[in-house]
Amino acid sequence: MPALAGLMAGCSPLGALNALGPRDSGAGRVARGLAYGSEDRQRFDLFAPADRTDLPVVVFFYGGGWDSGSRDVYGWAAQALAARGFLVALPDYRLSPDVHFPAFIEDAALATAAVADMAARHGGDPARLAVSGHSAGAHLAMMITLDRRYMAAVERPDLIRAAAGLAGPYDFLPFDVASSRNAFGRAPDPTLTQPVTFARADAPPVWLGHGVEDTTVHAEDSEILHARLSELGAPSTLRLYEGLNHADLIATFSPLFRRKASVLDDMAAFLNGALT
Repeated sequence: MPALAGLMAGCSPLGALNALGPRDSGAGRVARGLAYGSEDRQRFDLFAPADRTDLPVVVFFYGGGWDSGSRDVYGWAAQALAARGFLVALPDYRLSPDVHFPAFIEDAALATAAVADMAARHGGDPARLAVSGHSAGAHLAMMITLDRRYMAAVERPDLIRAAAGLAGPYDFLPFDVASSRNAFGRAPDPTLTQPVTFARADAPPVWLGHGVEDTTVHAEDSEILHARLSELGAPSTLRLYEGLNHADLIATFSPLFRRKASVLDDMAAFLNGALT
């Protein structure tokens, strides 16, 4: 199985794009710090295009090795996706070592349900909701999409209509780096931490994007999940991007690097198609 080589190493430079990079015009933050729980990190922001209603909804989970990250430094990515015609939620979630598996996945499910409850007030259509994420965030998105227990626990078992993952770890046993050991090492059954375990024929449409040059989370993770879903007859799309590493893949959401690859357009096209 593919090794997981320190998710944080590839993610930390991306926060600079929030302060220094240009933003997409025509969209912006429309709500800040909405609560989906009582903890400080159980909050989300919303981004939307100007003067639009009846928008499909996308919940985007940032990466950071399950032990770092903040919605305060990923607004540029959410805004880029919102400019493509979506109401985009950007949640924080609790992190290791303060919590361990499955707390951050439970947070992802809680956040997604809360976004659906609040979407209509901000121009979104909760009946057309997808989840997405980069790196550890893609892991969260796929876990709440494929393992039915998480959305069932928040009484929204059929809420997620599609899922899009960027450079996600989906099949990363054994836990061979500190970030995965700290986050998942206490799990009684490690296989239940892996999205690939829950591949199923009736999964909603899935899109998986990965950089071929990614040495943080190898593209094999996306290839394995795509193959497993496809074997079962589930709708799955795999896009591999030559010349992109782990951070490059999400950096292409920024106008500074968008010409490097069509990642944002490809993912947005999938989401628009799945949420029609």
